[in-house]
Amino acid sequence: MPPQTLTFEDCIDVINEEIYKRRGRWTLTAIQWMDYSDVAQIIRIHIHKKWNMWDQSRPIRPWLHATIVHQISNLVRNIYTNNSRPCLKCAAAEDENLCRIYKTQCSDCPLYANWVKTKKSAHDVKLPLALEFHYNEVYERPEYSVDIERGVALIHEKMKLILKPSEYKVYKYLYIDCKPEEDLGKILGFKSTEKNRAQGYRQLKNIKDSILQKANKLVYEGEIDI
Repeated sequence: MPPQTLTFEDCIDVINEEIYKRRGRWTLTAIQWMDYSDVAQIIRIHIHKKWNMWDQSRPIRPWLHATIVHQISNLVRNIYTNNSRPCLKCAAAEDENLCRIYKTQCSDCPLYANWVKTKKSAHDVKLPLALEFHYNEVYERPEYSVDIERGVALIHEKMKLILKPSEYKVYKYLYIDCKPEEDLGKILGFKSTEKNRAQGYRQLKNIKDSILQKANKLVYEGEIDI
């Protein structure tokens, strides 16, 4: 009888244990928005995709070790190293952003200039900003709230003024009283000859289109201050 094939789900406890055993390898602390739990989920998905590559005649842990370590290395490279300053790999670079050739690491260097043009923005987006330097943006934003009920009441008042009497009947029925549209055509005495359509379908559609156009104009012209 052939040995039973193990599925990804059968081994999930071992997989999680091996993933979190290698937490210390995630040394990319510069990207603080990516917690190791996020990294762990990426690794799980990667293992799931590569599951058929595990030779089940061999122990699973060595295969998991190699897969996890390689994936962490790939993540570090893809997230940070690919966008890092060329100075990090340059023999002329010195501490404190100094350079033996150009004195400082700057756009006088063609490699640095190309990095500024093509990768610096991606690099900066992925670096955390110290909170103490952005206190105003975080703590002193003006309070802004929307009084939804007041806004709805104002819209209803304005719509009553700008709608025709027949339009306002439809508006009130549908959008204030919130009654079903199916009975409205019959209530208003609309006729319809279209098969498989509610009574007065075409007339109601035209009225609703007119209501919508007027409502859009009212809102987008800024007449409603909430």
